Amino acid sequence: MKTLVIGTGGREHALALALSRDPSVTEVHAAPGNPGMSAVATLHPVDPMSGQDVADLAERLAVDLVVVGPEAPLVAGVADAVRDRGISCFGPSAEAAQLEGSKAFAKDVMAGADVPTALAHVCVTEEEAAAALDAFGPPYVVKDDGLAAGKGVVVTDDRAAALAHAVSCERVLVEEYLDGPEVSLFAITDGSTVYPLLPAQDFKRIFDNDEGPNTGGMGAYTPLPWAPHGLVDEVRERVLQPTVDELARRGVRFSGLLYAGLALTERGVRVVEFNARFGDPETQALLALLDSPLGVLLKAAADGVLDDVAPPRWKPGAAVTVVMASAGYPETSRSGDVIRGIEGVDAQPDIDVIHAGTALDDDGRLVTAGGRVLAVTAVGDDIAHARVRAYQGVTAISFDGAQWRHDIASRAAADIVNEDTPA
Repeated sequence: MKTLVIGTGGREHALALALSRDPSVTEVHAAPGNPGMSAVATLHPVDPMSGQDVADLAERLAVDLVVVGPEAPLVAGVADAVRDRGISCFGPSAEAAQLEGSKAFAKDVMAGADVPTALAHVCVTEEEAAAALDAFGPPYVVKDDGLAAGKGVVVTDDRAAALAHAVSCERVLVEEYLDGPEVSLFAITDGSTVYPLLPAQDFKRIFDNDEGPNTGGMGAYTPLPWAPHGLVDEVRERVLQPTVDELARRGVRFSGLLYAGLALTERGVRVVEFNARFGDPETQALLALLDSPLGVLLKAAADGVLDDVAPPRWKPGAAVTVVMASAGYPETSRSGDVIRGIEGVDAQPDIDVIHAGTALDDDGRLVTAGGRVLAVTAVGDDIAHARVRAYQGVTAISFDGAQWRHDIASRAAADIVNEDTPA
């Protein structure tokens, strides 16, 4: 099949790379793409927010499958425009994508599906937000109801900061705080059948030890050796399948990637949020371990015949992804710094350098062009091994102002090392 990936970031690079490794995929196209994607895909200019432009490009290329990566085009209805032309598209409709586009809508769906989640108040005025903050008490959790590129959530003990964030948004959810570790669990679905992927964990804050402001994600790893036995089955039965079924009951078919952000609390699994697309950077680690042909899975989901193909298979071992960000991120980002060392890292087996915010300058040099610049993903025998390899790759790449976390997967790796050490 011929495929077209829509987007410019690390998630889209990882998708294009995985599709290029699928024997059934004869061509990979990407639009607009990034310099890293050009090694595995033919790049095309397009406005990713224009359904008509994306559909026109898909028709012109005669592709068999369009994969819409980012959330904003999905909420804008790009997948609908592609399907209206009779072209298979992996990605939910604009109506279904409201599961991410509006946290209030997601809460309503979860209530209808009896999905366990945090208690919340929807607030549109400062007075409502203040009352909700006082009702729940610290730590305060305030979420922008709309899309915010992964940075619309504030969790703080500072009431003034929580209220300021609430006031800065048109509509917010003020929620009860959920204790316990967070887990990302993705599922491929055609609106009926649900195939969960491996659970993963990402690291949202900019600095080590989960300090500093939230980012789009500074690293991830999979699988999770500490996850409770049966977690994936429990989440499929209590969260993923009921959500897909509730949407179908409302006449909304969710076809695409359903992302459940979970908290493993003392009271059990609770949904923190839903997303309507592959997460970044968890996708990089997950696809590095995927042993099934990605194109086959996505096409079957897009065509409503997911139960005709086998569930995803996984390679042994583990994968760790470490993000390298530009100076000033996440408040600002610096562009134009020359990036060196990628070729040597990318040439190593089972290591991928995934581009996110890169560009070519007038002299053809690879330079920074965004907050999260790139990510190094390494596969190893276990998390400890994969982590060492990922950080070896990171330290071999350089650009002025580069910053990264040093503790991605450190606890899980330490647990493995301790288990292997005689008492």
